[in-house]
Amino acid sequence: ISENISDFFSNIKNIANLKEENEMLKERISLLEEENRNYLNIIGKTDYLRNEVRLLENTKYNLIEAQVTGKEPGNWFHRITIDKGIEDGVEKGNTVVQGIQIDQNTVIEGIVGRVIDVGDNWAKVVSIVDEDSRIAFKILRTQDGGIISGSINGKITGYLFDDKADVIKGDKLFTSGLGGAFTKDIYIGEIESVISDEKELMKTIEIKPAIDFKKLYKVFIISD
Repeated sequence: ISENISDFFSNIKNIANLKEENEMLKERISLLEEENRNYLNIIGKTDYLRNEVRLLENTKYNLIEAQVTGKEPGNWFHRITIDKGIEDGVEKGNTVVQGIQIDQNTVIEGIVGRVIDVGDNWAKVVSIVDEDSRIAFKILRTQDGGIISGSINGKITGYLFDDKADVIKGDKLFTSGLGGAFTKDIYIGEIESVISDEKELMKTIEIKPAIDFKKLYKVFIISD
């Protein structure tokens, strides 16, 4: 009987040890998963951070760095909140950009949007994929102009002033500065499709923006 009792308590001790080992393994797995997430996060931001450094080295503008601290519900960053405001030199109407690599050796400013409200240490930004955004653009190749007038599923749409304008897929668009709402000569994106409506005497375009509006970590405000 005493031997059976001894085996019983020995089994209980073994079970306790197994539970402890199991908890330790779970904790170790959790730590490894967290490390993996951190590595993936770093890898995902590598190009972004490289572009940021190269932009700051070569820009002709006075740029204020800001972190994105909030966004409206949804997949796309239509409207965002940033952590810089009046105390940092941010003003309502300032153009907001991000570094975009356009070839192997060149990083330029890509348009994010503009500041629509500002406090002491925060500001709200409306992006170019918001349905209320209106941006005057010019086509780099021909200098034909038009207006961006909305967005569909992260792609922006617009129309040309001249329905006979020479425009093709792949043409690059920049802000024209018309109306003064946005800083001139900021990269918008490139044309993905062209639709001509002869009845309406209108030529519309669909544009792939240079910015990935599902991934906004940091932006730059062009300070006047």
